[in-house]
Amino acid sequence: MKAALENYHARMQRVLDHIDRHLDRDLDLEAISGVAAFSKYHFHRQFMATFGLSVHRYIQLARMKRASYRLAYRDAQSVTDIAMDAGYDAPDAFARAFRQRFGQSPSSFRKSPDWEPWLAAFGPLDNARSKLMQKIFTPNDVTIRDVSPTPVAIMEHRGDPATIGATIQRFIAWRKAAGLSPKTSPTFNVFHSDPRTTPPVEYRMDLCVGTDRLVEAKGEKIETGMIPGGRCAVLRVVGNTDNLEPAALYLYRDWLPASGEEARDFPIYCQRLAFFPEVPEHEAVAELFLPLK
Repeated sequence: MKAALENYHARMQRVLDHIDRHLDRDLDLEAISGVAAFSKYHFHRQFMATFGLSVHRYIQLARMKRASYRLAYRDAQSVTDIAMDAGYDAPDAFARAFRQRFGQSPSSFRKSPDWEPWLAAFGPLDNARSKLMQKIFTPNDVTIRDVSPTPVAIMEHRGDPATIGATIQRFIAWRKAAGLSPKTSPTFNVFHSDPRTTPPVEYRMDLCVGTDRLVEAKGEKIETGMIPGGRCAVLRVVGNTDNLEPAALYLYRDWLPASGEEARDFPIYCQRLAFFPEVPEHEAVAELFLPLK
């Protein structure tokens, strides 16, 4: 029975991956059901029963999520191109749908996103995805690595984790102005707080870019610092890298007590290796580092 369930989930995961990879194309029900070799007569009900969303609604939300990321974090594409990629024939139809969902026009969202309605709108999508993408970690997923010290430029996020999007937006704009592309300068997040136990107003996370050159602040509050070298337990996360809490929980609750290791005096941090929306969401990659003595 367990093997049958795992096979069923693997087939459904193939469907989600196919949707992720083909958001720019026509995703008709027959083609999608064929990916997992399910009958088209039953697939819609199976999808709804598994994820709590219809196939059409899931695709709509996935397209809107990618569109909103491109609007907020990538300025190379025009609103018209983003609308077309989201499956709309005309920018005004996209603008109406976008405003209905987020309470802002696409151009207003691009300038100054209101993140609370955004987070609420994607709750159903994130819940659907987490049903299959919540990986169960094992000790084999953790490697111990000797890392070199990395000089970094730091932008601090202080305050409610729900508003991290605004800090990310400023961080991306600043590093672009400073000529620190993610392709050549590594991206790190240092987690000074646990969002489950820290009052939102006191939450702190550092957004860092690896660089050993003197960088200009360009009107932002930028500090220089160092991610120290040493031994680290490293856990690679593929898929939903927006939420690294399950991976951090595994390291602290399961791996660390059983390993006989002790944590070093530096916060847990991650390096982001492949970013959504440059890659489909299920191909986003981050590595979580737990510093060890």
